[in-house]
Amino acid sequence: MTMFSTLEKIKELALKRGISLQKVAEDLGYSINYLYTLKEKTPKSDRLQEIADYFNVSTDYLLGRTDNPAIAKDDKANAYLGPAETELVAAFRNQTQNMTEEEKVRFNKAIESLMVTAKTLMDDDSKWR
Repeated sequence: MTMFSTLEKIKELALKRGISLQKVAEDLGYSINYLYTLKEKTPKSDRLQEIADYFNVSTDYLLGRTDNPAIAKDDKANAYLGPAETELVAAFRNQTQNMTEEEKVRFNKAIESLMVTAKTLMDDDSKWR
């Protein structure tokens, strides 16, 4: 495993989520300059945890101590999630963090409809193009 700066990990995670570093900084209440300082220094534990929670990854992953972004939990419901499912859960949490429970239910129904459409298109490859 190669050691990366925390900033590199944040950039990688933001790219996977399709969001900018500026958006990450705004969502966390940090300045963009603060994020850039993480190229050379390690964040304090409270900020490290905030960033990890934001991306739904472990602090060890952000620090480059592991290649596995998953958070070790006793949660049996999440125990069998693979990398793709874990990423979807993280994306859902990121997109719904400021929503009410009712809005989350509506959002989830819309996503389920999109998934059915995507699966149908993939099953009939001629429509996919």
